[in-house]
Amino acid sequence: MKRWPTALIALALFPALVGARAAPDAPRRADWIASWGTSQMVADGDNALPAIPADGITLRQVVRLSAGGRQVRVRLSNMFGKQPLVVAAAHLARPLAPGTARTDAGVPLTFSGRPGTTIPAGAELYSDPVTMPVAPGADLAISLHLPAAPAPQTGHPGSRATSFTLPGAHVADPVLAGAATLTHWYVIADVEVSDPASAGTVVTIGDSITDGYGVLPNTNTRWSDVLAQRLRGNASTRTIGVVNAGIGGNRILLDGLGPNLLARFDRDVIARTGVRWAIVLEGVNDLGVLTREAPATPAQHAALVADVTAAYRQMADRAHAHGIRLIGGTITPLIGNDYYHAGPETEADRQAINRFIRTSGTFDAVIDFDRIVRDPARPDRLAPAFDSGDHLHPSPAGYRTMGEAVPLTLFAASASAARGKAPPPTIALTFDDIPSHGPLPPGETRVGVIRAITTALSRAKAPAFGFLNAVSDLDDADSRRASEAWRAAGLPLGNHTYSHPNLDEVGPVNYAADIAKNEPPLAKLARGTDWHWFRYPYLSEGTAPAAREAIRADLRRRGYRIAAVTMSFSDYEWNEPYAACAARHDSAAIAKLDASFLAGARTGALAARERAQTQLGRDVPYILLMHVGAMDARMLPRLLALYRSMGFRFTTLAAAQADPYYASANDLSLPGPTASLGGLSTMHLAKPPAGLCT
Repeated sequence: MKRWPTALIALALFPALVGARAAPDAPRRADWIASWGTSQMVADGDNALPAIPADGITLRQVVRLSAGGRQVRVRLSNMFGKQPLVVAAAHLARPLAPGTARTDAGVPLTFSGRPGTTIPAGAELYSDPVTMPVAPGADLAISLHLPAAPAPQTGHPGSRATSFTLPGAHVADPVLAGAATLTHWYVIADVEVSDPASAGTVVTIGDSITDGYGVLPNTNTRWSDVLAQRLRGNASTRTIGVVNAGIGGNRILLDGLGPNLLARFDRDVIARTGVRWAIVLEGVNDLGVLTREAPATPAQHAALVADVTAAYRQMADRAHAHGIRLIGGTITPLIGNDYYHAGPETEADRQAINRFIRTSGTFDAVIDFDRIVRDPARPDRLAPAFDSGDHLHPSPAGYRTMGEAVPLTLFAASASAARGKAPPPTIALTFDDIPSHGPLPPGETRVGVIRAITTALSRAKAPAFGFLNAVSDLDDADSRRASEAWRAAGLPLGNHTYSHPNLDEVGPVNYAADIAKNEPPLAKLARGTDWHWFRYPYLSEGTAPAAREAIRADLRRRGYRIAAVTMSFSDYEWNEPYAACAARHDSAAIAKLDASFLAGARTGALAARERAQTQLGRDVPYILLMHVGAMDARMLPRLLALYRSMGFRFTTLAAAQADPYYASANDLSLPGPTASLGGLSTMHLAKPPAGLCT
């Protein structure tokens, strides 16, 4: 499979298989996905099963599914066993009450048609599928009769769910009277469901923060549970499964509690059925252990950062080789934790790793858990409301906030595409250089141009956002009325600087002053609206990173977001020749300009979609750059009709930039530059015919 490129935010659109025909009587292939799962590790010490009597035990374990389906099968594991594991009988049922062993009658599980099976040491195997319709979010009770338990045992200690054991063979008993309880899982690795509408599975893989340290048994309130609940509550994502592959105390680089993340990544992510996305949130234990017993040298700190980031790249390469999109989660704060007692050097390592996660392009998307749960006043610590009290693990509110912060747009478009219902691409229309841009034909006015544009937008029910350069608005009546006409149409305004300077030419101090000078007239015009949106003149953020970051810091202090651009066709290039041709009344030349304008728009839109698919594997909500020129006013009705004919629908700037791809535009604490699908140079694909009316 072709390796997909990575970027800050992303979803996969899978090509359809063509050219193959099944025989008329061939059964339809089942569409299996993992609906529940957990990570396997050695279960020993206090985590091991109690001693098993001579007649064996019945082990009943309750799990909560994420996606629903028509058929069910279970994957059992003897991954860490050193001898065969005998499962004498197995049964599947629906629990009747949370936290109890009571079930309905249920159905037996078989293995190649037999009631039991033997799992070789180090192996895993499936039960036969059973027809058992299950709803999204349903609970299932899996009962196993184990005559003996091999050593070492295979399981998952951090179940956060009550399991039940009873001596003897009772897998089909609706009530396990006198059963003992424990809060661990054993032998079960996955529950898979089959349904034609299945869209795929998300694996959340990490340490105790993903495993749900502190979550009360049977409450299902890990951040992954919150995500699963949101996915099944959304019509476009309800057929997506979620698997929690967290292990408490786990590390990326070295074994600790459970095998290291690199060692288990293939088993826990790639080998699972139907996985299309994986969210990785791990590294805090690598950071904490480094200095837990003694200080580390600067070389050891640097090596840790290099090794962790190299491991992320390895996981991304492995995921992409199997068509899985890898989403990175930034590492949350740990300062104040008594177990790790991390200091400034560890915090510097965490910041370095988080910068890599946010900016390296290794991940297909980034969820900034750090930003979500940190204390704004002390960003090296968890916010008090999100702190469980140990200054490392989130509180219930913290877990809930983390699960609520995962954008469903990471999965929705891809899930719809998997069902053959890809949503239409969207465009947010933005207009630079209000009140005016370019020369006017004889007899036209700035206010007339603006009114023509706003009328076309209103008739097409297309929202738009404008950006003000106020330099001509102070002493030119036509320009002032044009700006007022934009606002009278109910359209928002943002800041395009006062005099349209170039950051490289004037430097950050003068550039910031020019932004500030534009604010009083902007605030007056845009009274009562959010005008704290900034559009860089020339889309240039400067060639010097220090200057760019200085301006980003200034904008952040002032409460701005940056208005990105991901679609353009150099519309302003047509304004000057149009004014010249209109002055000559050259209708033939104007017709050529009209045709080339629409052709340029089509080419630019197709090119933007191609860049997005190449870089991200999906459409983003595109943000179109236009200008308030005479040719734009003339052509806007036809341009909007063209976009509709190409399948686009129109959206607002704020809605478009809610997509995680635009994270660096919305959160200016992140490093620049602003996301642009490759930069302005790749957008200028068309020009008006040369030589017309010159």
